[in-house]
Amino acid sequence: MTKYDRALPQSRDCFKVYGDQPSLIYCIVPLGRWVRLISRQYLVDPPQPPARDRRHALETRKMLDLFDSLKALLQEETARVDNIVFRLHSRATVILLSACAILVTAKQYIGEPISCITDGTIDKDSVNAYCWIYSTFTVSRHLTGIPGISVASPGVGQALEGDEIHQHRYYQWVCFVLVLQALMFYTPRALWGVWERGTVRLLSVNLDNPFYRDEWTKERRNQLVEYFAITNLHTHNFYAFRFLTCEILNFCNAIGQMYLLDVFLEGQFTKYGPAVTAFAIESRPFQRVDPMTRLFPKMTKCTIHTFGASGSPQTRDALCVLPLNVVNEKIFVFIWFWLVFLAAVSGLAVVYRMIVFSQPWARVYLLRATAQLIPRSQAETIVQTFDIGDWFLLHQLSHNINPIVFWELVNELASKFSGKLAKEKVESLEFI
Repeated sequence: MTKYDRALPQSRDCFKVYGDQPSLIYCIVPLGRWVRLISRQYLVDPPQPPARDRRHALETRKMLDLFDSLKALLQEETARVDNIVFRLHSRATVILLSACAILVTAKQYIGEPISCITDGTIDKDSVNAYCWIYSTFTVSRHLTGIPGISVASPGVGQALEGDEIHQHRYYQWVCFVLVLQALMFYTPRALWGVWERGTVRLLSVNLDNPFYRDEWTKERRNQLVEYFAITNLHTHNFYAFRFLTCEILNFCNAIGQMYLLDVFLEGQFTKYGPAVTAFAIESRPFQRVDPMTRLFPKMTKCTIHTFGASGSPQTRDALCVLPLNVVNEKIFVFIWFWLVFLAAVSGLAVVYRMIVFSQPWARVYLLRATAQLIPRSQAETIVQTFDIGDWFLLHQLSHNINPIVFWELVNELASKFSGKLAKEKVESLEFI
């Protein structure tokens, strides 16, 4: 009896069959001319993948778990209290920057952030740590030229006295800066959520359902009409101006982020996008400085100062490869164009909001666009009676309830205000 036999089932209804691998045991039941497999078990542990593959799989799983945390930003909100420009800031940009921050820390896809080459007298890990902490540099004089012929690599060469040296310290902080940017882009939305206090959600609860008749009762209609026309009339101006404040913050944030990155990248970010575009269409690229190589070099130099056996100071040079900059250069090119786009649409959004708040005709037009088929006279009556804040809250409500419900609510408000205005007109005539 072998060691495998001792672990086999002892049932009289089963008999033993060995497969190609002696570590696998099959138990089958005869069924006439056929047999049915009812169990299969390992007598020893199944073969495990190599340790390197297991570590790679674990790192990949951790990275995917980090991306899963961004799913919360993709979930549909119970009530829409902002607009598409707001969501470009608070959702699209936050997701973009967070994903970039995760990507630049993913060693299984990029590798080690720095790898330096020396003469072998110093431990490589120590050199990598030293150059990562104390930064690397490139020489401006060697940024132009054909790699492998006139220069070893753009920016890499002998540094003479008087040469312009570019120190590269930013790469330690790229991840933190991206996370800081994401937090700054989400701040106006978080502030608006605090100021809004769920007002639209409470007013529109269950009214967005296509089967609205069960909820849109006469009592519910009277409650909403009373809220807008009596109890809370002329009390929502702060609500509207706080939203405008958040839109202005979005615009200022997009502009400020460009200058923040310009300071972070030593004054080279504001012109980075146009410079990359111009270099991409350059017919003789080796005669000009590649803006990506200047700002995000893939190979740099590092000077290490040590002491010899007798205590005399020694200087050693190391060539350092920065694989992370292959990703960084693309990330910041995209961020440049994205920030310009955000600044443009945010500026237009602020101008649009100011026009709507200052011009009654614009509010009449938007009210008729949301409550279709409403007569112009009714829309003018509501706009004339409402303050800016009252109209803005009603406009916000239109995005969160059934269109038929909103049309009926606007008609009820117009009828109530028409009667009120007619009564006031009669009283004024009697007074005269």
